Amino acid sequence: MINIPKGTKDVLPSESYKWHYVERIARETADLYCLNEIRTPTFEHTELFLRGVGDTTDIVNKEMYTFLDKGERSITLKPEGTAGVARSFIENGLFNGAMPLKMYYITPVFRYENPQKGRLREHHQFGVEVYGGAGADTDAEVIKLAYTVLKKCGLSVKLYINSMGCPDCRKKYNDALKGYFADKLDKLCPTCRERYGKNPLRILDCKDEGCKALCKDAPKIIDYLCDDCSAHFKKLQELLTDCGVAYEINPFIVRGLDYYTKTVFEFVTTALGSQGTVCGGGRYDNLISQLGGTPTCGVGFGMGIERLLMLMEAENVIIPERESVKFYIATMGEKAYKKAFEIVSELRDKGVKAEIDHAGRGVKAQFKYADKIHAENVVTLGDNELETGVAQIKNMADGSLKEIKVAEISAYFGK
Repeated sequence: MINIPKGTKDVLPSESYKWHYVERIARETADLYCLNEIRTPTFEHTELFLRGVGDTTDIVNKEMYTFLDKGERSITLKPEGTAGVARSFIENGLFNGAMPLKMYYITPVFRYENPQKGRLREHHQFGVEVYGGAGADTDAEVIKLAYTVLKKCGLSVKLYINSMGCPDCRKKYNDALKGYFADKLDKLCPTCRERYGKNPLRILDCKDEGCKALCKDAPKIIDYLCDDCSAHFKKLQELLTDCGVAYEINPFIVRGLDYYTKTVFEFVTTALGSQGTVCGGGRYDNLISQLGGTPTCGVGFGMGIERLLMLMEAENVIIPERESVKFYIATMGEKAYKKAFEIVSELRDKGVKAEIDHAGRGVKAQFKYADKIHAENVVTLGDNELETGVAQIKNMADGSLKEIKVAEISAYFGK
C-alpha cells in the first residue's frame, strides 16, 4: 500500500463541507471589500522567492521545495502567496489598471518543515493583496477584513500590531541590534550568529528558547521610527479604534519575510498551543521594486485554512452541514429504474438535490443507503406503482407515509 506523504493530509468527502463553509465566508467577505480573485501557478522560478522573500529567511534557507526541471531550470513550489502575486502584477502590467488594485486568493502553499499541530508541509492559505494604497487607512481596512473573516467563523482572537519602519529606520535599528547582541553572540544559536552579520532583525524571529530570552531586553524598533513611519503607525492605531478592532502593540513582531515595511500584524489564539498565529501580514512597499517593477506600495495577509479549521474545532464552533438529500427513489425492476432516472434528472435540473441507486441493490438495502446519506424523503417505485400510477413517499424523520401520483413526483419535489 502506498501511503500519503509526510506532512500532507486528505480532505475526505465527509469533511469537505467544512472547507466549503470557511472558503465561502472568505470569498463573500472579500467581495464585500471589493476584492477580485487572482490565481497564480503552484510553482515559480526559484529566483522569485530569493529576491522577494529574502535569502536570510527560514523559508528560503530551510523550507522551500526546490528542484531542477527537465530544462535544468530551478523551480520552487510556492511557500507563500505574495511573491507570486507581485510577479503577476509586474508581468501582466496590472499597474496600468484602476488603482488601488485589490485581490485575494485561496491557494496551496508548500514548506518543508517538521509537521506538527496546525502546521503541514502542504497547507492552504486565504490571502489578500492590495496595491496602490499608501496610507494607514489601507492597512486598517486589510486588518478589518481579516478580523471580519475570523469573527464570521465564530472565533475569538487577539490582534498584535507593530511597525518595522522604512529602510532608513531599519538601518538605525539594525545598528542598535548589533550593538545589543555584540557581547551575546556566544549565547545565540548557530543560525542567529549567522543572522547577526547578514540581517540581525531575523534574530527577533528565532524560535530557540535561549534566543527568545535574550531578545526580551533588546531594543524596540518603534523607538527608532522616523517621523513619517511614526505618524503612519499612530494613524493605524486611531483607525483600528474607530472601526472597533481591539489591538495590542507587540514590538517583537517582525514577521518571517524580508519584504515587510511599516505595518506588521498577527491574529493569535492560545487554543492551539504555542503555534497560535492564525493570520499574519503587513505592508511591503518595496517588494515590487525589488522584483524589477515600478515602485508600488502594497499591503496584505495570509490566513492558514487548516489552522483556522482546527481553531474552530477547539472553540466548538458548529459548522452547518451540507444540504441534505431532499429526495431518493428506491426502485424495483428495469422499467421502474428507467422512470426513476428520468424523474431524478428532472429534479436536479430544477435545483433539487436528489439521488437514485447505482449499485443494483434490493429495496431494503436501498433504504439503508438512503438513511446513510440522510435523505429526507424516499419514494418506492416498482411495476405495481407504474401500473396504478400511485406511489408512497416515506418521511425518513418520522416514518410517516403519503401517497403521490407518479406523474406528479417531479412537480411536487420541484416546488
